[in-house]
Amino acid sequence: MAIDSVEKKPSVSADEGSVFATVRNLWAYMWPDNRPDLRLRVVLAIGALLASKVATTLVPFAYKGIIDSLDGSTPDNALILGLAVPVALVIAYVLGNIIDAGFQQLRDVLFASVGQHAVRKLALQTFHHMHRLSLRFHLQRRTGGLSRVIERGTKGIETVVRFAMLNIAPTIVEFVVVAVIFIWLFGISYLGVLVVMIWAYLYFTIKASNWRISIRRQMNDSDTDANGKAIDSLLNFETVKYFANEKMEADRFDNAMAGYERSAIRIWTSLGFLNFGQAVIFYGGFLIISIMSILGVMDGTLTLGDFVLLNTFLMQIYRPLNFIGFVYRELRQGLTDIEEMFKLLDQDPEITDKPGATPLAVSGPVIRFEDVTFHYDPDRPILKGVSFEVPAGKTVAIVGPTGAGKSTISRLLFRFYDVTGGRITIDGQDLRDVTQESLRSAIGMVPQDTVLFNDTIGYNIEYGRPGASEDEIREAARMAQVGGFIEALPRGYDTPVGERGLKLSGGEKQRVAIARTILKSPSILILDEATSALDTKTERDIQQALDEVSRNRTTVVIAHRLSTVVNADEILVLRDGQVAERGNHFQLLAADGLYAQMWNRQREASEAAELLARTQEDPDGFVKRGIPAAE
Repeated sequence: MAIDSVEKKPSVSADEGSVFATVRNLWAYMWPDNRPDLRLRVVLAIGALLASKVATTLVPFAYKGIIDSLDGSTPDNALILGLAVPVALVIAYVLGNIIDAGFQQLRDVLFASVGQHAVRKLALQTFHHMHRLSLRFHLQRRTGGLSRVIERGTKGIETVVRFAMLNIAPTIVEFVVVAVIFIWLFGISYLGVLVVMIWAYLYFTIKASNWRISIRRQMNDSDTDANGKAIDSLLNFETVKYFANEKMEADRFDNAMAGYERSAIRIWTSLGFLNFGQAVIFYGGFLIISIMSILGVMDGTLTLGDFVLLNTFLMQIYRPLNFIGFVYRELRQGLTDIEEMFKLLDQDPEITDKPGATPLAVSGPVIRFEDVTFHYDPDRPILKGVSFEVPAGKTVAIVGPTGAGKSTISRLLFRFYDVTGGRITIDGQDLRDVTQESLRSAIGMVPQDTVLFNDTIGYNIEYGRPGASEDEIREAARMAQVGGFIEALPRGYDTPVGERGLKLSGGEKQRVAIARTILKSPSILILDEATSALDTKTERDIQQALDEVSRNRTTVVIAHRLSTVVNADEILVLRDGQVAERGNHFQLLAADGLYAQMWNRQREASEAAELLARTQEDPDGFVKRGIPAAE
């Protein structure tokens, strides 16, 4: 189902006075423009509802007729006729109730598709919007809390749509019909008592329900917090075990649930108060009208059947009146549940396609950074006037100390953020002038931290190019040096990788990510510490594969291990957000600057590690004591 990314987002709030405005804003989802079949269902559901209300209104008159026909005034010689009338009225009474029930169920059946379509459309719109929001937004949110907000919101939408459409308006119509009947049959005094009772009932219900909204919000906040902590703890299951902090995690979760428990108790206590107050108001009005009708029967202005009719109408009113109180409570609760979800929809994406943005046209491609400045926080600049060019088909490596801004460059290339100064172009096209989809389709990424979907190995590789053939997937795996490993598994490419790929080792995950990018076959390749999780031998094997893949592709390599960038056409050394040195590996070593210092430190560390490994492997300890081992 297509989603219009610029669709106007309805404003939703649970605050007082906003219920009907919110229902009006949600009308587009109940009356969709492109679904005439659903519009027909809405019309038929309303028709069924009105038919049900007609039957509901006529049933009390049948009941009145039964009582009047059995008041003992029928002569003995007319027994058969006297029996036929009440029997016929009883049949009419029963049929009226059956018709009422039948049309109510038909209404629900007809409207089911409308309600579920609204839920689906809004849920999809929210999901789509979540992926449009910036990386900055998602880095600041708890995934567990976010999923809980969406889950509650979709349920709240169904509540609001169903109750608003099928209960509020028809109940108001029923009140109007009963009011007319009261004036016609019993006079203005009875209507006056009825109106005062209904007004007091609704006023009390609205005020009490509004008071309960703040409690509901507190309960939702506690629920979101508890769920966020639970998901966060489970996602970091291994870390919890490493530090034996199960009790601490349980205490954090329990503290969040304690807040939920307190709010839930207040919700149920306030609901008891609300229900009791409603009962007092209704039965107070019932008492007054009953006394008035008893006096009417005693002075002969009303029949016994009229007394029963009045009481039947009152009890019949109590059902929708109590229900409209319930509906209002549910509406307010539903609005409270969905307001957080709609706040998410009100979040504007930080990065958007400008009006008239065109797809990226890739010919070379040539990447150019022109005096680029960038900061995540204005008080902490990351890049300070960085300029460089990656020629078509060449490889440029970016190295430097931690925090120099290396990974920021890859995020800017993907346009997760916009530059704060200067510009980035691909084949002369400013990234801000092209569509994000076409830009990201042209770039392949092997990140430092690989996270896989909780699916099969085959699915995770195919994710690089959905719909790729099995042979293409296998070839990509072979090039990434992971094909043999996968085929040795009992389930092969159908092997599940677990949550975030935790069933695989770091190196295996990294090779799956490389295979995924190879399958994508992008024009531009970004390798962000692509071999960081691999041992030395595997790194050399995969480096050969990466060299093969990057051949004739415009490639940016972000590296910590300098051994992986020796063959780069140009190496940029970043320091404090600026290009401190540039040149190929041999030129930079000859310059004896920052790169040469980093190279020497890494070489010394590598030699020390190899020496330590040989020492640990020497069974007699000769190497450890500096004594040559015997031949």
